[in-house]
Amino acid sequence: MKSILERGAIAALLSLVLVACGGGGGGGNDAASGSSNPPPVVVEKPATRSDAARFLTQATFGPTDADIDRVMAVGYAAWIDEQLALPTASHRAHYELRDAEIKALNAANTAGPDQVFESFWKQAVTGPDQLRQRMNFALSQIFVISLADSAVANEPRNVAAWMDMLGDKGITNYRDLLESVSRHPVMGTYLSHLRNQKANTATGRVPDENYAREVLQLFSIGLIELNEDGSARLTGGNKTDTYAPTDVAGLARVFTGWSYACPASPQAGCFFSGTVNNVGDPDRGFKPMVGYPEYHSTEQKSFLSTTIPAQTTADPYASLKTALDALANHANVGPFIGKQLIQRLVTSNPSPTYVRDVARVWANNGAGVRGDTKAVLKAVLMHAEARTVSDTSGKVREPVLRLSAFMRAFGAKSDTGNFRVGNTDNPGTQLGQTPLRSPSVFNYYRPGYVAPGTASAGRNLVAPELQIAHETSAAGYVNFMRDNVASGVGLGNPAPLNRRDIQPDYTGELAIATDSAALVDRVLGKLSYGTPAAALKTEIVTAVNSIVIPAATSSNQATVDAARRTRVNAAVLLVLASPEFTVQN
Repeated sequence: MKSILERGAIAALLSLVLVACGGGGGGGNDAASGSSNPPPVVVEKPATRSDAARFLTQATFGPTDADIDRVMAVGYAAWIDEQLALPTASHRAHYELRDAEIKALNAANTAGPDQVFESFWKQAVTGPDQLRQRMNFALSQIFVISLADSAVANEPRNVAAWMDMLGDKGITNYRDLLESVSRHPVMGTYLSHLRNQKANTATGRVPDENYAREVLQLFSIGLIELNEDGSARLTGGNKTDTYAPTDVAGLARVFTGWSYACPASPQAGCFFSGTVNNVGDPDRGFKPMVGYPEYHSTEQKSFLSTTIPAQTTADPYASLKTALDALANHANVGPFIGKQLIQRLVTSNPSPTYVRDVARVWANNGAGVRGDTKAVLKAVLMHAEARTVSDTSGKVREPVLRLSAFMRAFGAKSDTGNFRVGNTDNPGTQLGQTPLRSPSVFNYYRPGYVAPGTASAGRNLVAPELQIAHETSAAGYVNFMRDNVASGVGLGNPAPLNRRDIQPDYTGELAIATDSAALVDRVLGKLSYGTPAAALKTEIVTAVNSIVIPAATSSNQATVDAARRTRVNAAVLLVLASPEFTVQN
């Protein structure tokens, strides 16, 4: 997969890095399989620490020595089970604590989106339940709400609660997850089915179709009928659409009459304002939306070969159950959502066999249960294709995961304990990506994106993450990481700290900085998890050697220490800019 990153672009990045540091110049098989054999058995324990680290790049926000030790000791399956049994910290609890702290300093101020980002990064970097958090991030890019939307940004506490919901329901059952997504007020705000009303022929009002369209297109079945292996199902040589405008219109009627939870039994006033007599449930922004019969359509609702007969008494709950059951049981869901989980965690171009095997676990976890997301997650991570390397395996590591891997590799600590990273949207000076701030419901990039003019495109490979990669973001990433490596990550703290909030620990690297080869080996081991190209190692050693460490005397210790740190900075940054790091293989 390293062919995705053009070598010319990498060479240019390396040149840029060397100038910035002050250093010297001197998917597997594409063939569909009709076999009904079970997935190949995966060796239970990794053979090497590099194998364990590679697994952890897929299952965590970045390997650490402690995680590698644990996987080596217990094996893949046991580690997965341990992870999914761990309790998780609450994003909402972090937000509420920070809100109280901020108000204590100035009652006129409140917490905001920055405190949601804090919680994301704190759990990504230090959370013990790494697999749940990585799954949470993957799901947040499939079931998208975005703080880039002003209406959502006005509800940061509820966005934090949304992340808690994904972390909880995301490792239970897809049907339960789909209902929680559909009834969450933040999703209702983002895709406008909160306070959606039934048709009114007198005024010409029709139900809002926004959520109905996206739950079909993005959250369940996709646009095209699929075979079990994710390939398009052909009829007469042509692809078949999964739904038509009439299906959207029929499903939109299901999503009428849903609004905020009421402090008493649902009343009409609550439907519009969430309050009765100016009293509202303080948690209505994240409690599941409730059905208000007077605003729910009683018309016949037909979609996807399912018909809910016209109702004499409006029953929004019965309509929703029928609709979500139909979506969850559709044959497309397993290959459509399963493939995206593979892409988010393991590889951009899974083989049809890989997709088929995951889809079969989706259909039946071995105990007759459909949509068991724990079983699906294990199937994704333990598949033989996930555990082997080929020239089409792996994926471009998205910017958020590059930063998290760097911080975890070097034991980064937050001075405040809050991991104050902030917004990192700017591609010219930052990551060009912020968690929970995708530009639209279609995420930061499309699952099927093919980067024009690249080697991957020439081989008919998709590279979703390259949709947000360009000349500006390439230079911006290197410059951003140069500053992070040298000065720490995140927002600045006032006196007495007077430094950036998150500081990496280079104690081990500084101890061997006089030995360039040993230093580079150590850094490569922490960030590239395998045998790097000899040419890359030689390049970096040469660059590091060009930074002279003077002989120590009684009066120049500060100069010696500064030179050691410059060497460490150069070695770390050059690896962070290398294809061995920027591609998760």
